[in-house]
Amino acid sequence: MNRYYFILFFAFVSTLSTFAQSKKSANPPAQGFDLAGSDPKAVQLADQVMQAMGGRNAWDKTHLVAWNFFGVRKLVWDKWSGDVRVDNLRDDQTVILNINNDKGRVFRKGNELTEPDSVAKYVKQAKSAWINDSYWLFMPFKLKDSGVTLKYLGDEETKEGKPADVLQLTFKNVGNTPDNKYKVWIDKQSHLVSQWAHYPKFTDEQPRFTLPWSDYQQHGGILLSGERGERDITDIMVFTGLPGEVFSDFTRTDFSRYPQAK
Repeated sequence: MNRYYFILFFAFVSTLSTFAQSKKSANPPAQGFDLAGSDPKAVQLADQVMQAMGGRNAWDKTHLVAWNFFGVRKLVWDKWSGDVRVDNLRDDQTVILNINNDKGRVFRKGNELTEPDSVAKYVKQAKSAWINDSYWLFMPFKLKDSGVTLKYLGDEETKEGKPADVLQLTFKNVGNTPDNKYKVWIDKQSHLVSQWAHYPKFTDEQPRFTLPWSDYQQHGGILLSGERGERDITDIMVFTGLPGEVFSDFTRTDFSRYPQAK
């Protein structure tokens, strides 16, 4: 190979390498994601899901999200700061906390609690609620989270008879229930999650439940699904800004009066 063709070949290889790296970095895994233990096919499908949901850039730019979790709790999450508000709809309790430092304030039965042990107790409960409730809404964006291992299980139809690729999610030392296992069905045409099954233990052969993911709606730059069969996640709203009182004042407000992200 003469010098001219060698230079052309080197430039071509460099271009391919740069292109591959850019493709690879379009949805980089979180630190601690089990890339070595995950199937390449499963990782590729996770990236397709992220793209179908609006893309990594749109997810990272999503700032504030509010939702009603099955009529039990209303939550508002500032993705950028880690501030979370949890209003319990079944009793007079509101917790405002930061999930990054586990500090917060608690309003319960007409009064703000000040005793440190009581505050710590209810802040911990609220963070657990946020972990659970946010996963029910945002799981498709979290397929490459820290501690996750992805396995490709092959083709399988959903309960509605739609063809899908199936992933298995297991966890290592993360979350409140690291022994959990999930199966996630990804629609072959839309690349959106169309169904999931939850197993309390990764050794379980039968799921605790199998529920649909449907009724995707555009919220700002991303798609979100609230339909879970017997239960619905409602009042889903995405904002580019909210008044500071949301994370400082215990007075409850109607978030629908604020302009939502477009």
